[in-house]
Amino acid sequence: MICKLKIKTPMSTKTKFILISLTLISTLGLAFSVSLHRATEKEYVSISPLKNDSIASVEAFKQVYKVLMSPRCVNCHPKGDIPLQGDNSVIHSMQPKRGKDGKGLYAMKCANCHQQSNSPGLNAPPGNPNWHLPPADMKMVFEGKTAHELAKQLVNPELNGHKNIKMLIAHADDGLVKGGWNPGEGRTVPPLTYAQFKKAWITWLQTGAYAPAQ
Repeated sequence: MICKLKIKTPMSTKTKFILISLTLISTLGLAFSVSLHRATEKEYVSISPLKNDSIASVEAFKQVYKVLMSPRCVNCHPKGDIPLQGDNSVIHSMQPKRGKDGKGLYAMKCANCHQQSNSPGLNAPPGNPNWHLPPADMKMVFEGKTAHELAKQLVNPELNGHKNIKMLIAHADDGLVKGGWNPGEGRTVPPLTYAQFKKAWITWLQTGAYAPAQ
């Protein structure tokens, strides 16, 4: 019986380099995947589909109300047709008017100063690709509203831009809403984190969208 012996030939330096490179690429790819997954987990907000729980709903809206009454929200939801500015919510120094579409009137458009992103510098104009006030036919006033009044307004399609509950839930991811937590240097952010706000907002809506007592 003849046995064939397998003779291992030494691996070339080039082959070793290729194998080591592939191993490193695979390891780095796995590490990046894990890191990305963890980052995504931090952004994801899990909401249980609860229904008709007035206590949970009211408690959630009380948290939402804290954010909506912050300057980051109130300043673009004023009583009048001129936006507010600053952490003290004073009348905008340039006194721009709302206009029909909420983007300014005549030559004084919001986009003249509010660019695609925040302008650099202390208290420089914040930016967003879609910077605007609510339009003239749907002003969505926050300024001066009680928690009861604002909750009722937010779920009324005749006052909220014709949004149903599903659309209101999706609105939490709107670029201008998220922009409240990136207002530019020199401005305070809302009292809740964005993730906390979104969770409270969706909980409020999914548990019946109850309004706090007057």
